[in-house]
Amino acid sequence: MARGGARSIRQALLALIVIGGIAGIAYVAWSQRPIPSYASEDVTSGSPFDVTFRVENKDLSFALANLRVSCVLDHVRASGMEPTMIASNDLRFPAGAAQGLEPGQSATFTCPFRSLIGHPINEDPGIAQRSEIYFRAEYDLPLPRFLGSFRITDNSVPFFLNTRLLPPRWTAKPPKKS
Repeated sequence: MARGGARSIRQALLALIVIGGIAGIAYVAWSQRPIPSYASEDVTSGSPFDVTFRVENKDLSFALANLRVSCVLDHVRASGMEPTMIASNDLRFPAGAAQGLEPGQSATFTCPFRSLIGHPINEDPGIAQRSEIYFRAEYDLPLPRFLGSFRITDNSVPFFLNTRLLPPRWTAKPPKKS
């Protein structure tokens, strides 16, 4: 009976080690996926919502194929407005690029928040300073030929209008300190 119990414990430990190994490999593979980075151009005139943004593939190995970027007006303090997602319809890729970004390439886009013109909050001139936006990228991660591709959706960190910089621009929100 002791041998049967020992064999069961050994098989259970072996199963846990195999499952842990598979989970570890999956975690390492997921953490190596390409993640687009975003930057804002300077707000020099007009609405801060009409600024051009840049999306860049900083990964050195993988392309961002079939890239689509959406802009999300996450929240506006003291407005009660629900988060609003608007697809970027003017994503401009570098010359020769199809619908994606090769390693090291970047593209530009604007967020069409002007479509919210009918909303009462647009009458408020300080709306951009109380807003947070983020970007949602959808792209295909190329896999080996026999596996095809894998569609990934990635949300960026929140951005806020940083008026401490001259000229002002949208910058990533610093992480909260504990």
